[in-house]
Amino acid sequence: MSSDTPAIRFENLTLGYERHPAVHHLEADIPTGALVAVVGPNGAGKSTLLKGIAGELRPLDGHIHLQDHGRTRLAYMPQRNALDSNFPVSVFDMAAMGLWRETGAFRGLDRARRRRVSGALDAVGLAGFAARPIGSLSGGQLQRARFARLILQDEPLILLDEPFAAIDARTVEDLVHLILHWHAQGRTILTVMHDFEQVRRHFPTCLLLARELVAFGPTAGVMTEDLLARARRLSEAFDERASECPLPETA
Repeated sequence: MSSDTPAIRFENLTLGYERHPAVHHLEADIPTGALVAVVGPNGAGKSTLLKGIAGELRPLDGHIHLQDHGRTRLAYMPQRNALDSNFPVSVFDMAAMGLWRETGAFRGLDRARRRRVSGALDAVGLAGFAARPIGSLSGGQLQRARFARLILQDEPLILLDEPFAAIDARTVEDLVHLILHWHAQGRTILTVMHDFEQVRRHFPTCLLLARELVAFGPTAGVMTEDLLARARRLSEAFDERASECPLPETA
């Protein structure tokens, strides 16, 4: 794919729940290979946008175009609270789920794939943790295991929803290093972020949402006091009683 071809195109995109918009009339092109922080106030539609890209939400209006690699060629990590850590699965088996597209639901892992799983766990600092149940892990260790699963998915488009929430500083540092490594490989990465210092240090591009697009471009030009204040005002002014969107047309 040419680097000039957008990895993602949002075309008059409106996303929401029960026909109430959470993101509306979004127009933007995400370049292939971009490392983008998605920022904005609470309730700005950041997680909703990632769900739309991942195909978990159907647009109420407009379109999401994923150039060339489609929804089968992305890896999506939702917020950690979407994971039941009490589910009886080992760290190894959780990471190995990243190979699901290769192995299917019932095919076992051969020796080469088991080595790949072990290598992914090593890469995130979980060597020796393979047999442990995920319920025994700390928050940072669990997030490392989820990143091991992303390594094994090995996709060109990666969506991360608050990957650094409530984890220790050492884990954040290690996972940021992994994200930067993916970026250097030419992958397209969208990450919902709340830590503005991390955004300014590591993310060259920023998409600022407040249910509508406030700004998109180089981080230094987006993360200004004026634009952040505008995003807060727009979010505070949102009317929860706004009228419903019409149902999208069906084929």
